[in-house]
Amino acid sequence: MGKKVTVGAAVIGGAAVCAAAAFIVRCRMQQNSNPVSKSGDIVKELEEHCATPVSKLKQIADAMTVEMHAGLASEGGSKLKMLITYVDNLPTRDEQGVYYALDLGGTNFRVLRVQLAGKSGIEYKEFAEVSIPPQLMVGTPEALFDYIAAELNKFISSESEKFRHPSGRQRELGFTFSFPVLQLSIDSGTLIRWTKGFSIQDMVGRDVVAELTKAMDRQGVDMRVSALVNDTVGTLAGGKYDNKDVAVAVILGTGSNAAYVERAQAIPKWHGPHPKSGEMVINMEWGNFKSSHLPLTEYDNSLDAESLNPGEQIFEKMISGMYLGELLRRVLYRMANEVALFGDTVPPKLKTHFILRTPEMSAMHHDTSPDLNVVGEKLKDILEISNTSLSTRKTVVEICNILATRGARLAAAGILGILKKTGRDSFRDGELPNTVIAMDGGLYEHYSEYRNCLENTLNELVGEKLAKHVKLILSNDGSGIGAALLAACHSQYI
Repeated sequence: MGKKVTVGAAVIGGAAVCAAAAFIVRCRMQQNSNPVSKSGDIVKELEEHCATPVSKLKQIADAMTVEMHAGLASEGGSKLKMLITYVDNLPTRDEQGVYYALDLGGTNFRVLRVQLAGKSGIEYKEFAEVSIPPQLMVGTPEALFDYIAAELNKFISSESEKFRHPSGRQRELGFTFSFPVLQLSIDSGTLIRWTKGFSIQDMVGRDVVAELTKAMDRQGVDMRVSALVNDTVGTLAGGKYDNKDVAVAVILGTGSNAAYVERAQAIPKWHGPHPKSGEMVINMEWGNFKSSHLPLTEYDNSLDAESLNPGEQIFEKMISGMYLGELLRRVLYRMANEVALFGDTVPPKLKTHFILRTPEMSAMHHDTSPDLNVVGEKLKDILEISNTSLSTRKTVVEICNILATRGARLAAAGILGILKKTGRDSFRDGELPNTVIAMDGGLYEHYSEYRNCLENTLNELVGEKLAKHVKLILSNDGSGIGAALLAACHSQYI
């Protein structure tokens, strides 16, 4: 009897285990048989975590303003470096003459020549682009700068007679150097570290203008560096030249940064004599902004943890072109892994970091074809995922929209923070000031859904009355033209 009971219990127990196992298998089959339904839950969760209601954006703007104050008060007082640029004069359109620019920020550099004709603006401009041999990026300072100076010499030697300078007058150059530099004056700064594939250790700690000047002397180039700037400050100068109301510049490209005009009296860490203009351009390095109010997700956190600079550039990692496509990939990878969005196996290419670039994300986001053919082509060409359903393609577009919308709205909140810090969000002497923001970068220029969302959000944040006095304009080639204009502003002959 006991044996029968035991055997019966074992049979019942075994049946229960089998039933439970069958139930689990059925659940998994149901999940996998309807991946779009399950993926909808993940998309909804993403949308909730990326939410940027106006109340949150205003908290972020206020936090940006607080960090700006702290960064201006003392070195290291904030995640925002709030770098003093020594640019205390911006173009006024009184500038005349021929000026040059050298734009070094990657594996290529450009040399430019512009002829300024006062109120008539830029009469003539031309440039040449030169690739830097890989061995010079890891060689010696002398080899790199001699190569650059030799190319400058070629550029000058081929110019026509109308650009010949009067006897006894040096040519003047604006130097855009887009690497971390400790600026010492308008025409000097020491290299903090290399990025973008350069690794010339002997150059770290040296004055980049001094090294370029010595190389120009060795190559027989009679030229003086009048201004050392970064691309954001150049964009501000270029924008100001075209529109006197420009007071802020924002770069939204591979990376992101902002610069603006600050009252010298509002910079406690400035210990020198106040400039005659009473103003100073501040390079915020706003990509490093961080706040508890930022709507970070698990995808942001994993991207940051696996980056080359964990814990740094958090704001940039949420809003800029370098990272938006990678965030999209991470969301799609989770959906492929957990709910079989693309079939029974995870597409191998989807595991590759940064394989999805933001231009491809933009193309998919902008797809207006009835069958979302562009989305299908991009998934096939980049990730080797064929025969995707229309519902799957719609899911991809929805994720693009969520990530781009969050990035654009956060960028708008950052701009509002600058407006608040400078008092441009309120009346001055009974009137609202006109504020023009010079924008540059491929993300802003080419990703129209992002750009439109940013502009609409800024209008929403500042309100109808102030929105009439705040305008965003595209200011192309600030890193080049702007540098030449700043050379003119800070000419030794003024």
